[in-house]
Amino acid sequence: MLTRHTLGSALGALVIATSVTAVSVTPANAEKVSMAIVNAVSDVGLFIADAKGYFKDEGIEPDFVTFDTGAKMVAPLGAGQLDVGGGGPSAGLYNAIDRGIKIRMVADKAHNRQGAPFQSFLISKVLWDSGEVKSLKDLKGRKVAISGQGGGDASVLNEAMKSVGLTYNDVEKVYLGFPQHAAALQNGAVAGSITTEPSVTNIVKLGAAHRLMGNDTFYPNHQTAVILFSEDFATRKKPLAQKFMRAYVKATRDFNDAVVDGKLAGAGGEEIVQILAKYSNVKNPDVLRNLTVHGANPDGAMNVESLKKDLSFFREQGDVKGAVTVEQVLDTSFVEAAVKELGPYKKK
Repeated sequence: MLTRHTLGSALGALVIATSVTAVSVTPANAEKVSMAIVNAVSDVGLFIADAKGYFKDEGIEPDFVTFDTGAKMVAPLGAGQLDVGGGGPSAGLYNAIDRGIKIRMVADKAHNRQGAPFQSFLISKVLWDSGEVKSLKDLKGRKVAISGQGGGDASVLNEAMKSVGLTYNDVEKVYLGFPQHAAALQNGAVAGSITTEPSVTNIVKLGAAHRLMGNDTFYPNHQTAVILFSEDFATRKKPLAQKFMRAYVKATRDFNDAVVDGKLAGAGGEEIVQILAKYSNVKNPDVLRNLTVHGANPDGAMNVESLKKDLSFFREQGDVKGAVTVEQVLDTSFVEAAVKELGPYKKK
């Protein structure tokens, strides 16, 4: 039995509790691994590994703990209350590391695949149809929605503005969660937004916005999310952590087999659509078939240059003041060992 539950924490993590039944019975001698998720499509590697029995094969019992945001995983990960998490490499994460909280970035969870990005720059349909905003340059002095200050989307917006000779401060930022972007674009509260799937597909279908371009146009292969290990999991439970990574890489390779031009239309694609409809917060299989999915490196490799670029931006903005470095947080040893055991990826 696999459960998703509330994590009680004196560190103040807000968690959403749900419960599901696992696809297969877990062996009695399996070792439990707590895995923080946000129930998003980008959690697909974890979902596939459970649904297809890769965790079971490694003697792992997944204990999914559902958070409403990735940022709230940091404190319980740092305290060793969670083994595995997945979220954006944000200013908050780097500040926590600088304060002595030990967390490791160990694998790619999601990136904006060049040529098929799952994040896009949207323009209010009213402004687009009127001709007032036809390019990124036309956003100067206008409001743009991003998910939050000190997050990856802020760095993405910076790159977008730089690409047309503007600066980050040439637009007014409005911090909104992706589900709120539709209303803000439709009622004119913002002129544009940096939005992720499935919200992109839903907003365009609703007629609230025009998709100007994918984020890969100005920031290709941006590292939007990573798999995180607690220090305790990476050291005291290292053999178990390696088993987790082997299962995760297998699952991520299945995901890559299924992706063709950003859609789940390749080998095993329909099976993954059904897994996501069961596990994630996107329940409509038709939506899952039509949205552009994120990129996830089949060998787990992270885009280190992207991580460094974002950290440099956070520091420029004053969101990170300490001397923390990407290298201080990075640990590629687990994916390297998994790939050595499994061999190089070959797409089916």
